[in-house]
Amino acid sequence: MRVMGLDYGSKTIGVAISDPLGLTAQGIEIIRREEENKLRKSLRRIEELIKEYQVEEIVLGFPKNMNNTIGERAEKSLQLKETLERRCKLPVIMWDERLTTVEANRTLMESKVRRENRSKYVDMIAAVFILQGYLDSKANPGTV
Repeated sequence: MRVMGLDYGSKTIGVAISDPLGLTAQGIEIIRREEENKLRKSLRRIEELIKEYQVEEIVLGFPKNMNNTIGERAEKSLQLKETLERRCKLPVIMWDERLTTVEANRTLMESKVRRENRSKYVDMIAAVFILQGYLDSKANPGTV
């Protein structure tokens, strides 16, 4: 069963996909949004990827505040969850994504990616961390 991971940002959506066994996550794409009303176009692209990879489940990053409260960004993610469930007819699991962007940036720095190029990849790498965290929790319940 393939699972899709999404990192929903204000300007981009990072996309990751699991291998067919649901063990590892790979980044596949960054969907760029010019304006908020471009969400329809982004949703169409997500639907295309769902069909292409035969996705059966979606994991969406849930950007809670560090004190565990839900802010504006998290509210928008919850709205996207409802939209995805309605349009794609797939379960959407919210996954705590606190510090995934920090971790993604650190990984890119350690990989010697130049600062000006990091923004091209950070959301996709964050989507990989979100999805991999979820996959690990399913493989080893109670350890993540």
